[in-house]
Amino acid sequence: MHNRCFKLIFEHRHVRSRRKAQRDHQDPVDLSINAYGKIIVLQYKSRFPDSENSNMLKTQQAPDFTVDNENNQSISLSDFKNRKNVVLYFYPKDDTPGCTIEANQFTALADEFAALDTVVIGVSKDDCASHQAFIEKFGLKVMLLADTNGKLCEAYGVWQEKEKHGEKKMGIVRSTFIIDKQGKIVEAEYGVNPEGHAQAVLEKLKQL
Repeated sequence: MHNRCFKLIFEHRHVRSRRKAQRDHQDPVDLSINAYGKIIVLQYKSRFPDSENSNMLKTQQAPDFTVDNENNQSISLSDFKNRKNVVLYFYPKDDTPGCTIEANQFTALADEFAALDTVVIGVSKDDCASHQAFIEKFGLKVMLLADTNGKLCEAYGVWQEKEKHGEKKMGIVRSTFIIDKQGKIVEAEYGVNPEGHAQAVLEKLKQL
């Protein structure tokens, strides 16, 4: 009981710090997973979490979810527990240049990911119909989840303030999580470059 009270107090204090940082237009860097299985931001210093701070997530249990895919089928992370590794990648929008490059490169390596008992799942806030059209247009071989309410993006800490052409607005930070068969995060990367990313992820999986 004492430990749970501590966790609740800890989370409350950092939620207040987060709100203050947002008012001051600062950006997140340090991450952790709270008592409710949600990735939360602990400090606000740089634009995106860097590789050192993303290491804080490694070996921690990945937040579970249930979200519809392109076929309007409900998909849960727990569906793959003890069966498959999961590459969960977040991207801003269907059928845009960077997102198309990333999806096509994951598709080109689909057989190699499958050989490593790994399922590749993309996530954006586009709806199921948009995902279906995106898949059909490019012959994609990845599953796409329709996080239309943004809860999955928030759970993994990828919904952040971004700046483009001097304009600040909220959006999805292109990010990837490798989750092992036990449901634990073994790799977390924020602000990724889509070109060559799929190959880099595959190489990391080979080291598991």
